[in-house]
Amino acid sequence: MTSRTLTADAAGRWELAGLTVNRMGFGAMRLTGSAAFHLGTPSDRDRSLAVLREAVARGVDHIDTAAFYFSRLRSANELINRALAPYRDDLLIATKVGPYRDQRGEWGTAARPDELRGHVEENLRQLGRDHLDLVYLRRMRQDSIAEHFGALAALRDAGLIRHLGVSQIEPRHLAEAQAIAPVVAVQNRYGLDPAGSDQAASDADAIPRLCGEQGIAFVPYYAVAGRHGERAVTGPDHDEVLAVARAHGATPAQVRIAWVLSRGPHVLAIPGTGNPDHLAENVAAGALRLTDDDLKRLDALRAGPAPVNPQG
Repeated sequence: MTSRTLTADAAGRWELAGLTVNRMGFGAMRLTGSAAFHLGTPSDRDRSLAVLREAVARGVDHIDTAAFYFSRLRSANELINRALAPYRDDLLIATKVGPYRDQRGEWGTAARPDELRGHVEENLRQLGRDHLDLVYLRRMRQDSIAEHFGALAALRDAGLIRHLGVSQIEPRHLAEAQAIAPVVAVQNRYGLDPAGSDQAASDADAIPRLCGEQGIAFVPYYAVAGRHGERAVTGPDHDEVLAVARAHGATPAQVRIAWVLSRGPHVLAIPGTGNPDHLAENVAAGALRLTDDDLKRLDALRAGPAPVNPQG
């Protein structure tokens, strides 16, 4: 499963934002350094540029980014611009707005609806584009997203955005957005880890299931990091994940990506890395086909707590 010859098309394809893209995409968050944001050691610029170019060479045609992905020295959008501009017509770049970080890297108050144009224009400037292919509204705990999504719909009508998505939502928020403008993708946190006490697995599955019924792309984040979130995954994995990985000669990260892709043909993966070896492994995960027994074992893990192998 670590073959360096596999390309992103092994995962299959899906229509997203007016293009048919490979379901194996690339998340830009970890390009900027050893930590997801301003903490940690900034990345080596040349290596980050090389990873982006290698991703596209391997067939990745869907890159997920944001203006708030930056470390002390590196900006993900600027790296993408430098590595890939002028952009190919078949390359989809998705970004998201709503969260805000100041120049020191500190998180600020989430954007008001009237501030979203500034967020969109900052992404345009950094990426060197005159329009954004796909923009997600990341919900920041607000009960209603209508006013914020309406502001993005107005920017779509003005030509600054081609397609709209929503992120970190519940089913009611999807319906609320769809009453305003078409939604082509949903991006929620979703992965293989056991459901926490605050959210049952069935509740987390509601959005990907709803997207499948409506033909909307579901693009989960933290599919590999799982409970670790923006922190690096340093500890051992669950016994079930390790056992499935051994059976396939794969890594636990590849099993986690394959499990996400198994949730339906409308589910896309955007694993991110600044490491060229990890990039090759992530792309190769698109060719991993889990058996029915594998899926039963992994689904059972997700339904509740599971022991962790202390030996890794």
